[in-house]
Amino acid sequence: MPTEMVSPESTQERGLVDKSSTRVRSMFASIAGKYDFLNHLLSLNIDKAWRRFTTKMVPPTPGIPVLDCCTGTADLALAYHKAGRGQSPIVGSDFCYEMLEIGNQKVRKAGADSRIALIEGDTQRLPLPSDTFGVVTVAFGLRNVSDTIRGVDEMIRVARPGGKVAILEFSKPRGAFLGRLYLTFFRHILPKVGQTISPNNYSAYSYLPASVLQFPDGQAMLDLLGGRGLVDVKEYPLTFGIATLYVGVKPETATS
Repeated sequence: MPTEMVSPESTQERGLVDKSSTRVRSMFASIAGKYDFLNHLLSLNIDKAWRRFTTKMVPPTPGIPVLDCCTGTADLALAYHKAGRGQSPIVGSDFCYEMLEIGNQKVRKAGADSRIALIEGDTQRLPLPSDTFGVVTVAFGLRNVSDTIRGVDEMIRVARPGGKVAILEFSKPRGAFLGRLYLTFFRHILPKVGQTISPNNYSAYSYLPASVLQFPDGQAMLDLLGGRGLVDVKEYPLTFGIATLYVGVKPETATS
């Protein structure tokens, strides 16, 4: 049975987060208007530094396109536009139209609409050709894809041989004290703040910690990426491990 077809009832029975496509799309549509504000507030603006770090560690190559999957309101796409000084065409894809609407407003405001194209598309079925992009990224979006492996496989498919796949995602701090402090904030404080500022019927800010805690991180993510065919896979923990950047390379096409 495809992952996105699993019923919410069976998901709850197994103690799993409901990441069905319909629920996730509706959830993000309901919080789109406050999404950027809450991201920056709850991270104390550190999320901006994490995106800048991503563009430095996995820089664009002039003239070679970049793809940002689950682009949301296009923050990482815009960061890549700035890092590449507008010399690389950038595509941002997302399956939530309401998020893309806000992203397009930001792209136009930045004067980048001639270099950044935002398209509606599911990361599990990207409407894009294979072997195309020099960098394929996703920031805080892969854990929302109902089938993680299918999403990773699609990112690899559209990357050109020798291109890089970069995944920026929340992770779990390993220190005993910091880990407990982080979990307390993440499980109990963040959901209340989020729901107060951005009321919604989908418990979006309770979904956030639940989805992070069930998502593979650290060595588990490195193993997953290596197992799907990426090479030279590396991780870069950020801000005491609250977030991690994972980077892998799509192997060059074998010559015959």
